[in-house]
Amino acid sequence: MEQKKYQLTENGAAHRDYPRELAEIIHSRISPPALREKVADYHENDVAAALELLSREDRERLYHILDAETLSNILEYAPEDSPYFGELSIRKKVDVLSHMEPDRAADHLRQLNKDQRNILLELMDEKVRRDITLLWSFDEDEVGSIMTTNFIRITVGITVREAMRQLIDQAAEHDNVSTLYVVEKDGTFYGAIDLKDLIIARETDPLENIITTSYPYIYAQEQIEDCMERIKDYSEDSIPVLDSDNHLLGVITAQDFIQVVDDEMGEDYAKLAGLIAEEDLREPVLKSTRKRLPWLIILLGLGMVVSSAVGLFEGVVAQLTLVVCFQSLVLDMAGNVGTQSLAVTIRVLMDEHLTGRQKLSLVFRESKVGFLNGLLLGVLSFVVIGLYILIFKQKSPLFSFAVSACIGMALLLSMVLSSIAGTAVPIFFKKMKIDPAVASGPLITTINDLVAVVSYYGLTWLILLQTMHLTE
Repeated sequence: MEQKKYQLTENGAAHRDYPRELAEIIHSRISPPALREKVADYHENDVAAALELLSREDRERLYHILDAETLSNILEYAPEDSPYFGELSIRKKVDVLSHMEPDRAADHLRQLNKDQRNILLELMDEKVRRDITLLWSFDEDEVGSIMTTNFIRITVGITVREAMRQLIDQAAEHDNVSTLYVVEKDGTFYGAIDLKDLIIARETDPLENIITTSYPYIYAQEQIEDCMERIKDYSEDSIPVLDSDNHLLGVITAQDFIQVVDDEMGEDYAKLAGLIAEEDLREPVLKSTRKRLPWLIILLGLGMVVSSAVGLFEGVVAQLTLVVCFQSLVLDMAGNVGTQSLAVTIRVLMDEHLTGRQKLSLVFRESKVGFLNGLLLGVLSFVVIGLYILIFKQKSPLFSFAVSACIGMALLLSMVLSSIAGTAVPIFFKKMKIDPAVASGPLITTINDLVAVVSYYGLTWLILLQTMHLTE
């Protein structure tokens, strides 16, 4: 009897561990027909996850047993940098690629060297080769590189019955059938039809009656990042992609869009750390080091500037050594506020139509948020730190609350300035045509430290030493 495997989630619930179950089934050496039948009972995503648990010998045995269509569906869920596609025979690779979505097939081919790509392309069907070549004609940052040619194309000027016949003829090859795209005889995009509207329409009615001619579309040469907000505004299953002459080339599906958003978020997250791309577990150590080192060298130089600023206040520290204990508090809070403002600004700057007035309004808004947060935390620090110094450090009430008042004011000032810096710096870089995510992330951290140090020790010198003449 087949033994089911379970794994515990974070909340303690037990779920079947399908990948491990599959791995044991494949490893059990049952007959090919029986194995094929058992694998068919599992979702392709679980089969893809199970591949990682298998030896290469077991995987190759599975490749021989499964048909090309099933393998293509499984590899759709495998990571792009996984070795599985490379383990297939040349004939199997051709068959698997022929059953894949053209954009996914193009991704797999990109990982091969030029000679291997050419061999596989020559062995493919003309239509598949043409679709992949079309996708490769666009840069990776352009919409055309992520579109799919898996859609239903209907010709304008026909009846509902004729449109239904065209749908049936194409449905065997294309499974994106929820929206049908209407073109003129020369391929120019005309509009779209919801499948439901086509089904309930009378057979003899003109197709024109159910065509939506105001359907949204984008151009293949547009930058992906530039049209992400526009695509998100529409809740359509797919958006048509046109060439410069308004001919329909392909569509972007909701799944494609989700993947693009996920990739963009990953890239932006990496950029905020000063990296040019995401890293993964398989990336060599030296390659990761090369990615991180340039910004770290720059930040080392900026860190020396901050250290020099601290050095300017050696006299303050010598007379009031207690203030050093609270330096990290002010620096950390300034850094946190600056990073929050940076994250908000990077998100807002994705809108390419943002006006100068709106950007200025964003700076004022973030400065007000920083002021209110700084005021609340400053008052809290004044009370709590004052009591702490009074009770635990056994200083006089005047000294204790004078120091805590200085810390509270430093928090307020540094948080306001850090909010402004976290907003203004990325806006400046955007204006200079520099990616604000790459340039701002590491830089903001150092700027916030500098602002906090000068604010804290500057107020300490001015209020405690010059005005109140306090010393320990």
